[in-house]
Amino acid sequence: MTERLYYTDAGLLAFDATVVEARDLDGRQAVVLDRTAFYPTSGGQPHDTGRLGEVRVVDVVDDGDRILHVLESSLEIGAAVRGAIDPARRVDHRQQHTGQHVLSAAFDRMFSNRTVSFHLGTEISTIDLARVLSAEDVERAVDEANRIVWEDRAVTVRFADAAEAQAMGLRKESAREGRLRLVEVTDFDLSACGGTHVDRTGTIGLIAVTATEKVKGGLRLTFVCGGRALRSLRGFRDAVAGSVRVLSVVPAELPAAIQKLQADAKGLRKHAAGLQLALAVHEAERLLGVAAASASPGVVGVVLDGWDAAGLKAVGSALIARAPVVGVLVAGSAVVVVTHASTSGPRAADVVQHLTSRFGGKGGGTGELAQAGGLTGSPHEIVAATFDLISRQPA
Repeated sequence: MTERLYYTDAGLLAFDATVVEARDLDGRQAVVLDRTAFYPTSGGQPHDTGRLGEVRVVDVVDDGDRILHVLESSLEIGAAVRGAIDPARRVDHRQQHTGQHVLSAAFDRMFSNRTVSFHLGTEISTIDLARVLSAEDVERAVDEANRIVWEDRAVTVRFADAAEAQAMGLRKESAREGRLRLVEVTDFDLSACGGTHVDRTGTIGLIAVTATEKVKGGLRLTFVCGGRALRSLRGFRDAVAGSVRVLSVVPAELPAAIQKLQADAKGLRKHAAGLQLALAVHEAERLLGVAAASASPGVVGVVLDGWDAAGLKAVGSALIARAPVVGVLVAGSAVVVVTHASTSGPRAADVVQHLTSRFGGKGGGTGELAQAGGLTGSPHEIVAATFDLISRQPA
């Protein structure tokens, strides 16, 4: 059995231990120590990283009564090692996890809204609440959580069996049996938890909810604490500062300015689409004139820069309405293929299938009209490949 030093001292960053077991773990070197301060991935919290002597610890796995330390290189059984935890990662995880306890307790105490899951990520963390709440109620709970943070209440650890713990008033009933590790925020929260936590709530610094979304009938909150909250604030500051500089507005006017930009862009796209449709007939006649003077008068293959997929289809439809041709029209990574009903040669859908098999992307259609997008070749390569395919068709 590995003695878990982090259970009683979450601030412990260095320790001495002995390697008692070595094994292969899915092709990776792993060792078991007689005692460890390394936290394994568990309960929504990621593992610690650090070193055992000169060897890097890249993963930590909970294997029941043993903790597996996955290493970059091997260590011998019986070796005495000095363990060192990555301090920045440990401090970050302690802030986030304790912040989650306080935030979840605030929602539970104020609105009887339980946390059903928790995930601590590398940049953000999330909790899923059982029920949806209004934005105003979310902010009320966040304010209450930060009140507890700023009062710098003690965070303590104790142990009790499951029956004793339940009688103490756990925020959430534990599914575990036997002896439980309990984390208490003075006069605010009591939870069964094996994670690493700060000693006082003031160390959390700040709890900020940065986003909410409805998930499976409940509400998912994205939040950051401590150092992450500071980095998040800086990111928002830089994004807002850059936006107001480009748009020449004050921060409070940003939403309205963005809405106006979106409306203007939508109007321009609609206007451009109308112009393309009006020009489609003239463009088709021009292309037919060019093809008639070429070595392949029955094939129109051209790159039309600046046209969208709808515009390409309009030009293609105008082509086959005027002459028995095969048309291949390309703009960027989009391609539209049209074939006149009386034209011998490949079907439009077959041409598109040939192009996507060579250049990637997706597409489909009928014998007379097909289209594709996401092709990785250059527009001129796509046109050349089409001419090559048609030239190999029997007359």
